[in-house]
Amino acid sequence: MLNDPLANALSSMKNAENKGKGTCIIQPSSKLIGGVLNLLKDKGYISEFEYADDGKAGVFQVKLKGNINNCGVIKPRYPIKRDELDKWESRYLPAQHFGLLILTTTKGIVSQDEAKQNGTGGKLLAYVY
Repeated sequence: MLNDPLANALSSMKNAENKGKGTCIIQPSSKLIGGVLNLLKDKGYISEFEYADDGKAGVFQVKLKGNINNCGVIKPRYPIKRDELDKWESRYLPAQHFGLLILTTTKGIVSQDEAKQNGTGGKLLAYVY
């Protein structure tokens, strides 16, 4: 039984990176996973991803670059204010300006840098470095 599809997606990407594979298949797909993959593509952690309909929930085929050292979800999904981002960066990322915190905000799924620029808070979803 699948309890957290985002955690399953990130762990399968991390396992494929550790094995040295070039592609990874993520299923089931969702809008949340698609938004996180789009952010990872924009930030250069993955090269591209493609949605394929399998008649059920759909499948994402992700092409990996080898840039992911570690990734995971943050549970529970803590609500954070715009001035608390530095505290959470030091908690989940190994160094300043290294890695990515992924948040869901009213502006969509964004990184911690975009949330600082927009001056918005949100809920923590995941970390990648």
